[in-house]
Amino acid sequence: MQNAYAQYNNNKVMTASPAELTLMLYEGAIKFCNIAIDAIEHKDIPRAHTNIVKIGKIIDYLRSTLDMKYRVAQDFERMYVYISRRLTEANLKKDKEILEEINEHLHSIRDTWKEVMRINRERGKL
Repeated sequence: MQNAYAQYNNNKVMTASPAELTLMLYEGAIKFCNIAIDAIEHKDIPRAHTNIVKIGKIIDYLRSTLDMKYRVAQDFERMYVYISRRLTEANLKKDKEILEEINEHLHSIRDTWKEVMRINRERGKL
């Protein structure tokens, strides 16, 4: 059963469009943020650290894929820099409130991305 689930997830990633892959990254960051919050609540410092680092890697990857010739990319750059800075603070302090703030930002970005995907799908661009 575990192998079938892994194969399903692998197929899901391999057949996803770039927009869908970006959505998966946002959803992964949210998942890891929720795990980190839970870990802090349960005083599981190593688990919190591991998941905060995972969020940071996703944000770093998203930053590396920005095409700076578009003005909106500069907005995303500023947002990602801010989230990265707050992640560092959250990890140093193991601060649940900072992670909750980050989680709100991630949800907002993800929801906006989903709306952009919906609009582009309706226009036949996806």
